[in-house]
Amino acid sequence: MTITIVNVPGYTNAGPAHWQTLLEEKLANVKRVQQQDWLSPDRELWIQGIENTVSKIDGDIILVGHSCGAVAIAQWALACDSHKVKGALLVAPADIDRESAIAPIHVQRPLPEHTLPFTTKLIYSDNDEHSSVLRSEKMGKDWGSELILVKGASHFHTDAGFGEWPEAEKWIEQLAGMRCLTLYTRHLE
Repeated sequence: MTITIVNVPGYTNAGPAHWQTLLEEKLANVKRVQQQDWLSPDRELWIQGIENTVSKIDGDIILVGHSCGAVAIAQWALACDSHKVKGALLVAPADIDRESAIAPIHVQRPLPEHTLPFTTKLIYSDNDEHSSVLRSEKMGKDWGSELILVKGASHFHTDAGFGEWPEAEKWIEQLAGMRCLTLYTRHLE
């Protein structure tokens, strides 16, 4: 069985030391969604960006989203055909609806409030500058996600120390139902 991991970065994309980028460098079966404008997470354009990537993949898919990318996955899942998706890892979805959300992410409003059509794990922190614990838990409950609290992790970005992140790989494997990371690891010579 082939499983492709589809990375969906958030606002500003994922830089070279970000855990999503490192996952792509480590694994042979990862594709990154490319958005037209990483500085404007436009709801419809970002949904289309995910659709453009997913529609070209044969076999099962695990989606991996961070921040506004996690929100875009939830929005995409309710608007498009998601039958190939086995699950999604939703890391630190940004609370785009809150009054104090940064202006560039307002264009992605509103947050969906429906159960997603595939298994999800929502990873959140108790000190995330882009979402409170209560709002993260509400998103997880609305979306039907397994909630996993990681204390003191901030927004799970590079500045918070999230480069190489073995726990994310473990959660992806759980969603895939197999050791896909071991099977598809790039061999370094």
